[in-house]
Amino acid sequence: MSGPGKSRQQKKERTGRTDRVRAKHHDQAGGRPHGRRTAPSGGRAAAGNGAGTKARTGAAAAGGTGARTRGAAGTGASAGLRASSGLSAGPRLKLGRRRGDWMDIRLPDYLANATLQQALNATPLPPKLISKLLQTKGAQLKGGMLRLQLFPREERDFPPDWMELNVLYEDDFTLVVNKPAGIEVHPSEKGQRRTLAHAVSAYYELSNQDVRIRHIHRIDKETTGPILYAKNEFAHYQYDKAMREKKIERVYLALAEGVIPQNKGTIDKPIGQDRHHSTRRRISETGDPAVTHYEVVERFKDHTLVRLRLETGRTHQIRVHLSSIGHPLAGDGLYGGKRGLISRQALHGERLIWHHPWTNERLSVQAPLPDDFAEALRRLRG
Repeated sequence: MSGPGKSRQQKKERTGRTDRVRAKHHDQAGGRPHGRRTAPSGGRAAAGNGAGTKARTGAAAAGGTGARTRGAAGTGASAGLRASSGLSAGPRLKLGRRRGDWMDIRLPDYLANATLQQALNATPLPPKLISKLLQTKGAQLKGGMLRLQLFPREERDFPPDWMELNVLYEDDFTLVVNKPAGIEVHPSEKGQRRTLAHAVSAYYELSNQDVRIRHIHRIDKETTGPILYAKNEFAHYQYDKAMREKKIERVYLALAEGVIPQNKGTIDKPIGQDRHHSTRRRISETGDPAVTHYEVVERFKDHTLVRLRLETGRTHQIRVHLSSIGHPLAGDGLYGGKRGLISRQALHGERLIWHHPWTNERLSVQAPLPDDFAEALRRLRG
């Protein structure tokens, strides 16, 4: 820790990058606010606005702001040591303090005489990454402190394209960006530019972060909502595992045509590719399993606002499923929707829920409704 006479800049250089602003921060036990401080509203996190700036709440091109808070490191999820450690069971090591490329973790009393391997076994690191850290000397045990090189500098793998970003959440492991309509998450053809990946690369560049672009999931070009990024190899492993185990929850708002009579329901229909249309999907008995849960939020004369939760993540899943029950999305010309009310499919990722890769605490962000979607609702209500 810096002494009383150290300047803020000196302190920042010694301690490294602190946890960034985070949105809704809940403890693991029951979603109660934990250590939350609201960021100043109305600030912009626009790529190309100056290097080394802190992440601030930004207004996306689609409109709106997302509240975030700065999170303090140090909350640990309770878990037993692996059997191979040779020690009695104890709590999983807490999140340490980042210092440049390294994270320093002060060992608790029960690990006072532990070997390096035993200390590593008390972390949530997977065996493959532990082995890599040992081989590269990226794990060290010094004076009761476990040092891990979890944040090595990486070459950004997309050229930067500066555009305004709405950063919903950020810490040393994670970035969540609210994707506006009209841009793709990553290139769909060789040489394509101005995707969200290029914008995130520019954001990393201006904030002096040498980090690869690792998106964990995708949404359609014209769909809006949160996209989760892993900022190091460990977080990437944890988030990929969470996706496979369906532990990352995505909640959507959709404006469907017609009046859906049931207040809630489940659409369980397999989805396959339409052999007559390269980009279109269809219900197919030989397709991949697809399950969508929905509940009605509001009914209008000839439209229904619904909230949907995905159990699976097939391409165009919500669009295909709602069309299959006779209620295509407003604006979705590919699946039978009309474009009089809105010029794109009226689908918005409202909320993303995940767990911190190290502490396992439950985290959540809510993305503001984009202007065109909000305007469509105002027209229906008025």
